[in-house]
Amino acid sequence: MVDLLPSVTLADPTARLSDHFVGLDWAVMLGYLVLVSALGVRLAGRQASPKDFFRGGDKLPWYAVSGSMIATIISAVTFVAVPAIIYRDSGNFTYLQFGLIAGLLARLFVAFFLVPTYFRDRIYSPYDYIGNRLGPGSKTVTTALFTVLGVLSQSARVYLTASILALVLDGPLAWLEAHTGVVPLVSAVALVGVIAVVWTMLGGIATVIWTDAMLFVVFVVGGLVALGVILLQLPGGWSALSEQAHAAGKFDLWSIDLAFDATQPYTLWAALFAVTFGNIGSYGTDQLLAQRIFCCKNTAHARAAVLGSWLGEAVVALMLTVGVGLWAYYRAFPERLAGAAGEVVAADPDMIFPVFILTQVPAGLTGLIIAGIFAAAISSLTSILAALSQTTLSAFVLPLKMLSLDADLDASAERQLVRWSRTLVLGWGISLCVFAYAIDAYVQHMAGLGRDVPFLDLALGLSNYVIGALLAAFLLAWFPLAVNGYGLWWSAPLSIAAVFAARFHEPRAQILCVAVGTLLTVLWITAALRGPAERRASRLSKTPLVVLAALTVWLISRYLVFPGPDQATLSLAWPWYAPLGGAVAFVFGWVLGDPRPAEPAAPSTGSPVSQTAGQ
Repeated sequence: MVDLLPSVTLADPTARLSDHFVGLDWAVMLGYLVLVSALGVRLAGRQASPKDFFRGGDKLPWYAVSGSMIATIISAVTFVAVPAIIYRDSGNFTYLQFGLIAGLLARLFVAFFLVPTYFRDRIYSPYDYIGNRLGPGSKTVTTALFTVLGVLSQSARVYLTASILALVLDGPLAWLEAHTGVVPLVSAVALVGVIAVVWTMLGGIATVIWTDAMLFVVFVVGGLVALGVILLQLPGGWSALSEQAHAAGKFDLWSIDLAFDATQPYTLWAALFAVTFGNIGSYGTDQLLAQRIFCCKNTAHARAAVLGSWLGEAVVALMLTVGVGLWAYYRAFPERLAGAAGEVVAADPDMIFPVFILTQVPAGLTGLIIAGIFAAAISSLTSILAALSQTTLSAFVLPLKMLSLDADLDASAERQLVRWSRTLVLGWGISLCVFAYAIDAYVQHMAGLGRDVPFLDLALGLSNYVIGALLAAFLLAWFPLAVNGYGLWWSAPLSIAAVFAARFHEPRAQILCVAVGTLLTVLWITAALRGPAERRASRLSKTPLVVLAALTVWLISRYLVFPGPDQATLSLAWPWYAPLGGAVAFVFGWVLGDPRPAEPAAPSTGSPVSQTAGQ
């Protein structure tokens, strides 16, 4: 079988990996990107109003929305980092149980409970619903939480995409560095940011959804092509791969050990509880995905889009299979990881799939698969830019201009809001690029300490810092608890601090937890003294609860560690970040809240110090 598709292994171990990305590959990749851009704008139509820009005119078909959700959920993380999980010696299929169990349970909850709730009012984000129920200050808090979530999680994706681009453009970026002093990663980050910003600005959410749907098709094709190349070159083909992988436990799907272990991420308990909780927050309260729900024609279409997106787990299974193929391939041909290829993988095992593409896949097909990687990455970036633009405009810009997205505006005002939206897209694009470089600094720091940071754990862990607090805010609004959102001002930052405390246990982390808790206690007392007279005594009486919350965060950092091998200590695994943060945000948001007013609270600036009695 080897002769059917000859290998293109580096002949010169000192050659650059980018030398294998030839003219034909460039033509395929760039041609595809241009085609998708043109079709996306064509299908999106004219964006004359904020409703067109942010909700696609409420007329997008459910299958396009579903495909867009799949593309956003999968992103470059699945396309690149998931194969790397299985390539590692201990990797297997247990990651897939998250999607099969938690993905299904979460989608069912969102489809049958959250979607009808959102469609009672034609809103633009879950934070509109929370603000309507808990008061406008709560919308400010949840928008800020989403902003933190978007910057953390998507900056990681920018970083991964730029790292791959730096491999593909190794030669040109090295030349640019020699003449300008700009390091290759910075140039690659900037290029990724420019493409994502331009796509988003062309046609708003409608362009994002249509391009996502097309990008989804391409990275599925890319995964199939990569697997085909492996099987054609691997002696014995699929039968040999399957036999070796089964013997090594690579196809093990279910973690059947019923002993609870909160330090291991890929367990059945995590899938049933922790990841289900986090996925409900992601699919239902993260504007990155929820924004697509609001673009559907009605509740039935939105429900179909959410449930249909579960089919994306087939793509996860495909990329896990690609990872098994990479593991078997380099066991059969270890010499093909020599030279530059071996150096890259030794420095960062997450790059195994891009290195395989550049060194072992024939010209033309290389361009197609790299296009698939960029398709997966850019689909997520365009999505977050549209979502950040909408939430920022709604929560911060419109109140200053005394406007509403649902108001009857003249043509001039609508054009002005669309211009504002595009300006915000640009601003957030720059911010994501800056934070992506900061993530690189963190990864390099951890590498200097001899600690490998798998990209999948990094990306998912960062998103779980905040998603629990967002879901807690929704539950406070959804349940008949008769409290407003005032407590969220304090419980939301405490929940993020609690997740940080569960992750880091060094003395400096404990000091930081004490500082955060002390600051919030001082601000609570100050806000209570400067707040409405009729609320002053009630709020001051709750000061011990704020102190208890702050103490809880410190205790987590100090004591929430688990014994590991060789007298090492282990931290809480990332799937449990969301339930931990959500519990802190919900409990303290509830007990610190004021009684919910009978009538909607009057608009306010959102500051807890200046809020009205209703807040």
